[in-house]
Amino acid sequence: MKIALVSEHASPLATLGGVDAGGQNVHVDALAAALTARGDDVTVYTRRDSPRLPDTVTTSSGYTVEHVPAGPPTEIPKDQIWPYMGEFARFLARRWTEAPVDVVHAHFWMSGAAATWAARQVGVPVAQTFHALGSVKRRHQGAADTSPADRLSVEASLCRNVDLVLATCSDEVRELLSLGVTPHRVTVVPCGVDTTLFTPEPAAPRERPRLLSVGRLVERKGFADIIAALPALPEVELVVVGGPEADALDLDPEARRLWEIADRLGVAERVRLVGGVPRGRMPEAFAQSDLVVVAPWYEPFGIVPLEAMASGRPVVGTAVGGLLDSVEPGVTGELVPPRDPEAIAAAVRRFLDDPLLGPTYGARGASRARTAYSWENVARKTHDALARLVVSERTEVIGR
Repeated sequence: MKIALVSEHASPLATLGGVDAGGQNVHVDALAAALTARGDDVTVYTRRDSPRLPDTVTTSSGYTVEHVPAGPPTEIPKDQIWPYMGEFARFLARRWTEAPVDVVHAHFWMSGAAATWAARQVGVPVAQTFHALGSVKRRHQGAADTSPADRLSVEASLCRNVDLVLATCSDEVRELLSLGVTPHRVTVVPCGVDTTLFTPEPAAPRERPRLLSVGRLVERKGFADIIAALPALPEVELVVVGGPEADALDLDPEARRLWEIADRLGVAERVRLVGGVPRGRMPEAFAQSDLVVVAPWYEPFGIVPLEAMASGRPVVGTAVGGLLDSVEPGVTGELVPPRDPEAIAAAVRRFLDDPLLGPTYGARGASRARTAYSWENVARKTHDALARLVVSERTEVIGR
């Protein structure tokens, strides 16, 4: 198939670690690469955010990235991109008129709005992956939510009008049904993990057990809750990976807040923020840890638990979103309530008190990551879902 992936703010070519560059970028890149490896012809459409970017890039994985001129060619926070989606949509309609595609797979709500309008001009079916839902974000962030005012109504409209919604976890399905998706138009296709990049490695001997937490430096990721658990875990150290590069952490407001919390709790000497790490070096970060703690207040899916599992590391995570599917309590890790440092400390303590528990969970997690979450498996499920849309569209056209 000739597949158009639309990802307006999350370019697969972006450097990870910024406020708006994380799991969705990884997902789009890996999915495009895996679909291409299956034989599909894949183009990713993302907004041009620099005048130096070429119109098109052919990646080493064989898929193409087209930089869409929509708004000024500079970095813009994703919550400020919405006014340029009409321009984005018109570009897509022109491109798909010139070079027809078989199916469109939109990523995030703004991509869905632009892709749906453009696809309707050329008669192409649309599948939607939200990656995050405004209704959930509003519920957890309240007045701190900076999403455009139109987000909730646009997402509800997409739920009613796209041909198929690909949810990333079962928790998301429940939310989607409440927004108007009919059960026959939603299917679960999880995010995946690169099981060739992330592989089990034995933990290196060290003076203290090391907890690792990875993610964008934003409050909802729960790093402060992990730091708050450390007074009850005096023998461990915590390494936090994410945010800007190490030499720019002093300018990051969330990094400064976390340092202040650690200092106030008397654990600053056991907390190390290392900043953003290139993706190719992340396996080393997992290999140098004993236990991975993932403590978001809410999480649409969460790829860090998968990377930890594929690396043979047990996971302590909060019982939210995709972690409810990916982390199997008592098998590959433990789940605790969000915003509960005492529960985090108790879960970590179980691993500290039983030296065999971590390696046992780690081995099970690595097996689960390979069998259920490899990108080959995710691409197969995505391809099959998109192919059914194409067949259905062609059958409908013939029936007319």
